[in-house]
Amino acid sequence: MGPLGLIILVAIFLFVIIGSIVLPFDFYHVPQPDEINFVGRGPAWGRPFGETGLLQLDVLTLVVNGGKTSLAIGFFTAIGSITLGTLIGVVAGTLGGKVDSALMRLADIFLMIPTIFVILVLARILQGAHGGGIWTLIFVFVVFGWMGLARLVRGQVLAIREMEFVEAARALGVRPLRIAVRHILPNAIGPVVVSAPFIVGGAIISEAFISYLGFGVDGATPTWGNVLSESAKFLQQGNWWWIGFPGLFIVLTSLSINMIGDALRSALDPRGAK
Repeated sequence: MGPLGLIILVAIFLFVIIGSIVLPFDFYHVPQPDEINFVGRGPAWGRPFGETGLLQLDVLTLVVNGGKTSLAIGFFTAIGSITLGTLIGVVAGTLGGKVDSALMRLADIFLMIPTIFVILVLARILQGAHGGGIWTLIFVFVVFGWMGLARLVRGQVLAIREMEFVEAARALGVRPLRIAVRHILPNAIGPVVVSAPFIVGGAIISEAFISYLGFGVDGATPTWGNVLSESAKFLQQGNWWWIGFPGLFIVLTSLSINMIGDALRSALDPRGAK
């Protein structure tokens, strides 16, 4: 299923990148409908995703530009979480002792916090009453997204540092930092590679959830989440296309990413393959 997931994800990337160039979103120059009290029209020729009653009229414009932002949030969150989690895991596993204990207790504290509620509060505090930039949201996701990976990497490092080639390097007088970078980290990269797709998918879904509740990115920057948030106001008018197409892309993106993650897990750990 991994190749299929990769094909779907690449297709979504191309669709979003090319579409956002052809149909750029401009919050400050919203085309006005011809009708008073316009609430939108369904898919038709020239408007394959239908029209809305707010933001810009074309749902396709919202989907491709919102996808660009949502995917950026997912991938930059993964980069930040992987960097922080890998660093903490390698340091804890390599140094051990009090450093290991302190870092793992810190991870335990973060894991005990009801993350989603804290993220909602922090997003509102840091971004203001009307939302804010994507970097603030990425920062909040990274702060609460490193713990699981850090524990995985630390466990891998603890196993690797007892192996013979590490013991040999230590006996030859190789410095601990060089051992960690040249010998331990390359062999502990498996959990990082497997976790990366799931972090991306989790961040995209979290952004959609937070934006749907009105705590996410400002409406001047479309995301799949805040497009869904706006569409909820018009569901009673039967505007299924407004919520349907952004929701479909969230589902397809998350599904393809999970398929890629499962394939990587099976490839890197044959014992876990079913």
